[in-house]
This record gives sequence, structure tokens and C-alpha cells, in this order.
Amino acid sequence: MHNYRLLVSSGLSFVDAEEALNHIGQKMVRDGICRDSYPAALLEREAAYPTGIALDGHAVAIPHCDASHAVEPAIYLIRPASPVQFQQADDDGTIGAELIIALVVTHPEQQLNLLKALFGQLQQPEFIESLLSAPESELADCFTHRLLAPAA
Repeated sequence: MHNYRLLVSSGLSFVDAEEALNHIGQKMVRDGICRDSYPAALLEREAAYPTGIALDGHAVAIPHCDASHAVEPAIYLIRPASPVQFQQADDDGTIGAELIIALVVTHPEQQLNLLKALFGQLQQPEFIESLLSAPESELADCFTHRLLAPAA
């Protein structure tokens, strides 16, 4: 699971989830990671299957869509300037996502494996705390060390 291109941004301001998703979609196309179909597919997927997840004391969003829109696998970590309201995955309400983890995979089975690994780590309070508190220059290393490093 260590062949992902990892992108990181902190301090971005978004009015709502749609603006955040538009930013993600445009960046992924601009950086050559996704096809032109990706931004619309990302918005459609989020509308049908929301990705906001409430954790113990925190909230994240994990937007993703079908692998057919990807050119190369990537993960885009965003720590917004303030929490972004996303629809909850398992509820009718919204949550303020303090961290947005956009997943781009080129094979459907990669997505399932990555989501399993990510959910496993997100259950550990120190993982989310470390991602929220690490300096931006260390965020990629912090994420990679915990999630993408090959199992010992």
C-alpha cells in the first residue's frame, strides 16, 4: 500500500463540503492524477453515499469515487482552516470534518484495502491527534508511517 502519491494541504478555507470537493476534483485533474470525469463523479458519489465520519472527539471525511476516474493512485490530506460540514455516512445529520482524506485508487480492491487500513487507524485516537497536530511539513511522514508503511 505504499505506491500512493501523497498530497498535503493545511489552512484551506471552504464554505461547505461541495466547495471542498470541487477543490479536490480540480486539483486531482490539474495534477494529472485523475481524468476530467473525476470532479463530477466525486460530487455524485458524495451526494449518494456521504463520507463524513464521527470519531471519538473528532470528525473526518473520506471522499472517494470509482477507480475508473483515476490515472494514478493518490491520497490528498487536507486540514481545513475550520471544520467543513459533511453529511454523515451513517446518519442524516452533518459533522464538522477537521480532516479530509481524499482517496484515489486505480483498482477497486485497492480502495477496499485502503479503507480497511484507514478505518483501523482512525479507531486509534492518537492517530487522528497526530494528524491534526503535526506541522504541515511532517504530516505526510506521520500519515505514511502509520498507514502506508509495509506491515512489519
